[in-house]
Amino acid sequence: MANIFAQIINGELPADIVYRDDQVTAFRDISPKAPVHILIVPNKVIPTVNDIEDTDERLIGHMFLIARNLARKEGIAVDGYRLLINCNRHGGQEVYHLHLHLMGGRPMGPMVVN
Repeated sequence: MANIFAQIINGELPADIVYRDDQVTAFRDISPKAPVHILIVPNKVIPTVNDIEDTDERLIGHMFLIARNLARKEGIAVDGYRLLINCNRHGGQEVYHLHLHLMGGRPMGPMVVN
């Protein structure tokens, strides 16, 4: 069975898609942690950062360019935003399909709270 992000990419589940091309799909998080919270997901299933291959280099760079463009489009580029990728259980990853969180629209606070 495909993971939830693959189901969104394939059109099997609804999502508020804000960008799509042949490499990535970007959609609003259903449980946003900031006023703007978009997930940028490769259309190719890559479970974790540990599974990125050398041949994925352009794809990963493309994800960051899309994040930059969406930050501009959403009006959060000037004040700033956070980009975050979680990896595996201790890193807080919940869906095992690589995804880049774009979050902004308010001060994001410290990166890690003890």
